[in-house]
Amino acid sequence: MTSTAQDHEPVRRLSCIVPAYNEGPRIKAVLDVVAAHPLIDEIIVVDDGSSDDTAALAMGREKVVLIRLAKNGGKTRALAAGLARARGTHLLLVDSDLIGLGSSELTALILPVFNGQAAMAISLRRNAPRLWHLVGIDYISGERVLRRSLIADRLAELDALPRFGFEVWLNRICIDAAAGLAVVAWDSVDSPMKSHKYGALQGAVADLRMMSDLLRTAGPWQLVRQIVSMRKLRV
Repeated sequence: MTSTAQDHEPVRRLSCIVPAYNEGPRIKAVLDVVAAHPLIDEIIVVDDGSSDDTAALAMGREKVVLIRLAKNGGKTRALAAGLARARGTHLLLVDSDLIGLGSSELTALILPVFNGQAAMAISLRRNAPRLWHLVGIDYISGERVLRRSLIADRLAELDALPRFGFEVWLNRICIDAAAGLAVVAWDSVDSPMKSHKYGALQGAVADLRMMSDLLRTAGPWQLVRQIVSMRKLRV
């Protein structure tokens, strides 16, 4: 029997990880789009100790595996739990609070990695800070696609990271590997401000805590160097 080119194509399996904490008002719309996407093989929703109906909205959906953490441990812990469960050769990370997400945005993020154009793709959302649009990259965007092999032997490092250090850690790996980076503009997708989700005071506190975690993971000049290095890796 003669073999064809198709017989030698690598098997690709895409695992989507959706960390969520009290995202009942928003997660359903995100999961509706993710679950219907033909390139996504499995969806792992990690409920990070929510006190609302986040878990109920994820439960029982086709392709969805629900992981419920007993207490809120932060985004890094939630992603670590999802990564430990994921079985895909490729990973799609999606925040659970996105507004305006559609199938076309997911496809645009997935294809540069599937096609071998880039080792990682990262979104640039419509309401990302203006500075990130001017620079041409949102270095802490939560929406990414990457080959699992890029981080497979580094996952133990997540245990030492603060609650919101994951993206900066991932940036460092990408830079160390000189991995090509595709920046994908999501011109119709927004991520709600924390002040909108939690109120002005609690939102400001949440922003300060996140920035503190970023600086604990990498100092201010390291963050600047990350942005410069990631711009150079764009394809």
